[in-house]
Amino acid sequence: MSWIVLVLSGLLEAVWATALSRSEGFSNVVPSIVFGVALVASMGGLAFALRDLPVGTAYAVWVGIGAATTVAWAMATGAEPVSVVRVLLIAGLIGCVIGLKLTH
Repeated sequence: MSWIVLVLSGLLEAVWATALSRSEGFSNVVPSIVFGVALVASMGGLAFALRDLPVGTAYAVWVGIGAATTVAWAMATGAEPVSVVRVLLIAGLIGCVIGLKLTH
């Protein structure tokens, strides 16, 4: 259960990071609210997962999922350029996250 919550929390990290970008310094209300809700839920999920998982592994997985998802979303929406090198680097990051899970 902790791993499922951790993965969902990592996905929510991508939500709050994207919402933070779109809030334009908290001047846009809806993205600002999405940021706040996603941030609290993401941190709460990480805190829950840390009850059973080692902090180093859990934090690395949480950040890795959040970073990979944020970049993938930005590339999918055209906010960031897509290149073979960038896709391979994201795949490598995902591979490292999977490796951390498998070695736990």
